[in-house]
Amino acid sequence: MEANAQLTSQQFDKVIQRCRELFGKKTRDYGTAWRILRTSSLTDQIFIKAQRIRTLEEKRENKVGEGIADEFTGILNYSVMALIQLSMEEKKPLELAPSEVLSLYDREINVTKELMMAKNHDYGEAWREMRISSFTDLILQKLLRIKQIEDNAGKTIVSEGIDSGYRDIINYAVFALIKMDPCL
Repeated sequence: MEANAQLTSQQFDKVIQRCRELFGKKTRDYGTAWRILRTSSLTDQIFIKAQRIRTLEEKRENKVGEGIADEFTGILNYSVMALIQLSMEEKKPLELAPSEVLSLYDREINVTKELMMAKNHDYGEAWREMRISSFTDLILQKLLRIKQIEDNAGKTIVSEGIDSGYRDIINYAVFALIKMDPCL
């Protein structure tokens, strides 16, 4: 693996470690109450977070307290929840053991990282030259596409499915979080 790809892989892992740790703590606090949500509700929750980031970027004023990095973390974790929901059998219980849900989290992240590494190879780490605001816009664009697919009952003619959109959103959030943390 070339040096840039290795650095990206390491930075990805550090960001995910932080997000996964928060996800695990929230799972211990709240259980898997999010399992009651349909994927369309998770899409809307991610949309709200991305729209808040855009508003903070434009207004440069934060009256609530949670910052942009917190919102990207939320976008990432809600996207993992959506991927888990898409993969679950409908009859699966709403409440899952923390160990099971973290195993599902890891599974979705591993697939997503493989996708990121393949795309990163082909695009030559172009994301490193992008602005954080561009990641926000790309996430919003992916969400509008996902919403359209959801409104079409999941049917597409030539487009990738909803899961691909969520995976791209996770990767954009990771890239933004890497760029926001000079210590990574």
